[in-house]
Amino acid sequence: MTLTQTRMAAETRQAPEVVARQLAANTAICERLAARFGSAPPRLVATCARGSSDHAATYAKYLIETAFGVPVMSAAPSVGSVYGARIALEQSLFVVVSQSGKSPDLVANARWAKANGAFVVALVNVEDSPVAEAADAVLPLRAGREESVAATKSYIAALAAIAQMTAHLSGDSRLQAALQALPGQLEASLALDWDRAVAPLAAAGDLLVIGRGLSFGIAQEAALKFKETASIHAESFSAAEVMHGPLALVGEGFPLLAFSQNDETRRSVRELIAVLRQKGAKVFAAEEGPPAPERLPVVPDMHPATAPIAMVQSFYCLANAIALARGLDPDHPPHLKKVTETT
Repeated sequence: MTLTQTRMAAETRQAPEVVARQLAANTAICERLAARFGSAPPRLVATCARGSSDHAATYAKYLIETAFGVPVMSAAPSVGSVYGARIALEQSLFVVVSQSGKSPDLVANARWAKANGAFVVALVNVEDSPVAEAADAVLPLRAGREESVAATKSYIAALAAIAQMTAHLSGDSRLQAALQALPGQLEASLALDWDRAVAPLAAAGDLLVIGRGLSFGIAQEAALKFKETASIHAESFSAAEVMHGPLALVGEGFPLLAFSQNDETRRSVRELIAVLRQKGAKVFAAEEGPPAPERLPVVPDMHPATAPIAMVQSFYCLANAIALARGLDPDHPPHLKKVTETT
């Protein structure tokens, strides 16, 4: 896909190199984490994040629970930073995901979780940030400086870091091997042609983004990017939830974007897409399969855990093109800034 030059586009193109560098540099850290929890796995994992980082945490929930077999909860930051409630976090792994590592509520939560007995791991791009200083261990994203307000390479780096950490915690050699192939697959994703979706989605006022399981966090991220870079009202749903109400929105020509990795969720996503198309919806689906007018190509034969990472790489190219087609600057969304500090 052709990438018109913006900072968002340039930083998207850097993701394969970022992930290659990160995987090599973080191996020893992941091995130490695996040794730390090898004989006594945590009784639960809690994630804490905002914005795009929280969408990476959604991916972490599905991956850790399916690969490591430990329950994962999303910690509400206000419980620690505002309420200061006492929570039993002993024998727990508390994972804070943040690009800047500066938001006061995430800093407070890292300290709060540690005070409540958790082992805190910070996945941050800024290694000397307050969140990193408050953590027991740091897994750097190593994305380098990111200037566009829209996070791209740092989000992909967060997904890769989560996958590498989980692969070592679970001892999943197949996932570890898949990660070694990921940088090349991300490079291939940049060349995939999703241009057919640009004009139809750029014309949308509202749209839905669908995923399930390991791709649901990518759907959340895509919906956010439509809002912040293209000023399109987009909402994300699990494919399992669309029939529980959102289906009432769908009519002739209603636009949707769906992500589907090749695992146990594939059948249900395809069944939903068929229902949506029967109702006249225009569904662009990022999935493996023969060429079709509304099928967006993906890198074939990928591990289900890494396939969504490659899909979001292609999506960022699409989001950049849609923003420009709507006459907008994806690097400078209105009312937003790069570092958001909440309490």
